[in-house]
Amino acid sequence: MPEPTLNPGWNFQTTYQNLHPMMFSQVKPQPAESPSLVLFNDGLAAELGLDFSELSSAEKAALFSGSALPDQASPIAQAYAGHQFGQFTMLGDGRAVLLGEQKKPGGQLFDIQFKGSGRTPYSRGGDGRATLYSMLREYLISEAMHGLQIPSSRSLAVAETGEQVYRTRMHKGAVLTRVSSSHIRVGTFEFARRFLPAEALEQLLNYTIDRHFPELTESSQKALDLLRSAMALQISLITKWMSAGFIHGVMNTDNMALSGETIDYGPCAFMNRFNPKTTFSSIDAGRRYAWGNQPGIAKWNLGVLAGALLPLIDADPEKAKDSAREILESFDEQFQQSWYSRMAAKLGIAEVKGDGDIGLTDDFFKLMQQQESDFTNSFLYLENSAEWLEGVPSGDGFTALIQKIRERQLQNPGGEAQARQLMQSHNPFIIPRNHQVEKALTEAAFKDDYRFFHELLSELKQPYRRPEASEAGLRRNLTAPPEDGDGDYRTFCGT
Repeated sequence: MPEPTLNPGWNFQTTYQNLHPMMFSQVKPQPAESPSLVLFNDGLAAELGLDFSELSSAEKAALFSGSALPDQASPIAQAYAGHQFGQFTMLGDGRAVLLGEQKKPGGQLFDIQFKGSGRTPYSRGGDGRATLYSMLREYLISEAMHGLQIPSSRSLAVAETGEQVYRTRMHKGAVLTRVSSSHIRVGTFEFARRFLPAEALEQLLNYTIDRHFPELTESSQKALDLLRSAMALQISLITKWMSAGFIHGVMNTDNMALSGETIDYGPCAFMNRFNPKTTFSSIDAGRRYAWGNQPGIAKWNLGVLAGALLPLIDADPEKAKDSAREILESFDEQFQQSWYSRMAAKLGIAEVKGDGDIGLTDDFFKLMQQQESDFTNSFLYLENSAEWLEGVPSGDGFTALIQKIRERQLQNPGGEAQARQLMQSHNPFIIPRNHQVEKALTEAAFKDDYRFFHELLSELKQPYRRPEASEAGLRRNLTAPPEDGDGDYRTFCGT
């Protein structure tokens, strides 16, 4: 394979490798048979201080397939544990390899990770590979989440390996280059608490604070403050997920990042017809991770984090439990405040002022649920009452509710203009509709036709933009829900 001849700006750090040696394993990506680069995120590369313009297509393909590594790379697979569907399991990066932490021009570190680059010591019988279909899916959805201003890992590149991967059928193999603030998870703390010496757990705590919560460095109660800060980030994240109709689908503790970013885009999807019990994951038969269950699961996961931190909270186990419990018991109130504040903005209301505003949100959701209305378009309808929007509620009850919302909007300090600004900045015009995502992935992965994929990706990068008259046709088409409201649509982990 050709070796990259120029340094495009790699500035790798290896700070994670200063932790206990059992928290990772040195491992190299498995070279690809015949790599080719199919997607590259120029904008993200520039943000990371990288410029690949002088590398040939063959060099970039070798680089992003794992066949040729940057000189500074020191690849590892991270060890962690996790509660999967409530059951504790020993895990680790079974098909992911962390090349290093890219130091941006501003000094912030970002993990550069390959996904699908071969087996690791944690593969547990898996092949360590990924399908082109699944990696294209993560690229598309993670960039859509970034466009929606929802904290997320991002995608730098997708490279085909030239190999076949079997997942109920033969697929093209591929490697995704994923970028995130870190991959420190609740499950990372579970692993350290259960399997490593006490000093390793404390070292992980300090490392996490240094990397993500530097304001806590001088705290006299670091573990408690970390729990409190992580909870605030999770509340904000889940509120944003739900306000966009997003269902993560696999909220195991190993998929809950301490950075407050969304990671792991396996069985995720966006809801069309509103139903709080909606889930798309093929392995979530009990609907544990349904749309409406996500706050409770986040709280449960934070309880697991608290359990892992107990020895660092207080030497007295009972005092430690009491202190952690006090923080966790504030979750529900904090979540409700965050939720109703965000929903008020979606209704065009600047500030929640009492039970009346809360009631407007609750009534809106009741109507949507009763009529199985389209989640995204119902909020768009508040803005312009456009007749071409499909799947919106109807009837006298809805008309009366809209009138109440209009009257409440006029009480904003900025009146109707402020209401419109709030709705346009909080209600996306376009989301990744499941049927359109499937069309884009099927045409790209199985037919080598990336035209619709790129068209959809371009629109999803600016989801709040309202269409000009000349382009109304395309963007209106992308707002249309599927005729069957997703029917029995199912998503899969891809492993």
